[in-house]
Amino acid sequence: MNIIFLTLVVITDIEERGIYQDLMRKFRDSGHQVYIVTPSERRLGHSTCLVESHGVHILNVKTLNIQRTNIIEKGVGTLLIERQFKAAIKKYLGDVRFDLITYSTPPITFTNVVKYLKQSNPQAVSYLQLKDIFPQNAVDIGLFGEKSLFHWYFRRKEVELYRNSDYIGCMSPANVEFLLKHNPGIEADKVEVAPNATQLVEHAYAPRQQEMERRLVRTKYNLPTDGTIFIYGGNLGKPQGIDYLIQCLNANKCRQDCFFLIIGSGTDYHKVEDWIAKQSAEHLSVRLMCELSKEDYTMLVRACDVGLIFLDHRFTIPNFPSRLLPYLEQKMPVICATDPCTDIGKIAEANGFGFWCESVRPEDFTRLVDKMLAADRKQMGERGYQFLKDHYLVEHTYNVIMQHFHV
Repeated sequence: MNIIFLTLVVITDIEERGIYQDLMRKFRDSGHQVYIVTPSERRLGHSTCLVESHGVHILNVKTLNIQRTNIIEKGVGTLLIERQFKAAIKKYLGDVRFDLITYSTPPITFTNVVKYLKQSNPQAVSYLQLKDIFPQNAVDIGLFGEKSLFHWYFRRKEVELYRNSDYIGCMSPANVEFLLKHNPGIEADKVEVAPNATQLVEHAYAPRQQEMERRLVRTKYNLPTDGTIFIYGGNLGKPQGIDYLIQCLNANKCRQDCFFLIIGSGTDYHKVEDWIAKQSAEHLSVRLMCELSKEDYTMLVRACDVGLIFLDHRFTIPNFPSRLLPYLEQKMPVICATDPCTDIGKIAEANGFGFWCESVRPEDFTRLVDKMLAADRKQMGERGYQFLKDHYLVEHTYNVIMQHFHV
């Protein structure tokens, strides 16, 4: 089959790890021809071009800056990207007949590109990988009002995208439930769970080798060589509820029985940075690091003990952060401090690999830290690793999508 994947994620090397790269490699390795359409932001200074990467065709489309830029350029760039993608596909891939048209949110503004591809390929299946329920998530955290012009415009785009998708793959059961409840026009049989998934990398380390590596990595990054390290890695922005994260760090900043490592970037990174700058460094059990390469980040996760997941408590949509995957792959239990609508914490608790609290009171988080320090973390980590193998491998999501084809 010929498969085209539309995404705002910058993909230059298909061999890199990531939920989209892993899934597209699975399609490639299963004998399909894969075409990825991805932005090439103007800061890079590159023209639109079609290249091949390890058997996958990548169409890099020149766009405005849409990541890590001011809100005006990001907004205009997001609106223009639909037209830019469509023009590039016509020019470079106009003679390719596609069997599967798949795309992820964000953004929700791919509708016209999907329409064009479906008109050009009437036999193709259109499949939305729903990773972001916008604009409701923006309303939840106060970016704009529910009665604003922004909400009216983007809500229309959202409904149109759902209407033009033959199938919609959601990250979790709570996402399926939310989508059907708030969009009664969607047929229930076109919505299914197609979770964030990873290609598992087995680590064949003997216990002694593992311990030596942990110590070396911790020493390299000036972290405590002994003791339990809780790690948060990922975006540090409004969706993560950074004010609550700082309250939790403040409540636990002088602990001697554990350490907190925060790694990432985002619009609210400076808030954590400013808070740390005001603390006494002598007994501070918190460290903030800028975003690392994927290889270095994976190595650092492997040297830690417990994964942390934070979400703003105001969300009414069930987010399901993909950062759960590297934690589970490294056999780490997790603490989820989130809104009550997502089911990520409920799934972790029900399957014995994590604890959950609502991200409102820092003392609830502290209680879970104490509980985790007293728990059998090795057993919890093994349960999480098994759950990953049973539910969150690329084979599972690949099979969910492929069930719609008679091959």
